[in-house]
Amino acid sequence: MLWDSISHIALPALALAANSAAIISRLVRASMLEVLREDFVRTAYAKGLRRGRVVVRHALRNALLPVLSVIGLRFGALLGGAVLTESIFARPGSGQLTIAAISQRDLPLIQGIVLTFAIVFALVNLVVDLLYAAVDPRIRLG
Repeated sequence: MLWDSISHIALPALALAANSAAIISRLVRASMLEVLREDFVRTAYAKGLRRGRVVVRHALRNALLPVLSVIGLRFGALLGGAVLTESIFARPGSGQLTIAAISQRDLPLIQGIVLTFAIVFALVNLVVDLLYAAVDPRIRLG
């Protein structure tokens, strides 16, 4: 099979992303509804700011903090789901390599894959922590 076009990636990507997209969209909605009831949002409206500016500049920035946390954690689920998705769709990648290493009992390769996944997961969570400071100026680094 050739995997040279975007159409060959669409279904595996949809299978991986559907669960995370549902969870993240529900969280964004709940977080926005909660933030839009806060006093600072009413104050922004009272100052005469337009609805779009209040929602994007004030509410969305405060609503993104829990969403960023969940996105960072969901990345780990995507790494684990990639193993299953690559097997189902016969897509070559780290998932196929992991399954081959497990079936052949190649312990050094399994350790290398797990270490690589752990480092990538830690780096993603570091980026999420750095994004906290970019989204919310009250959070200081260091």
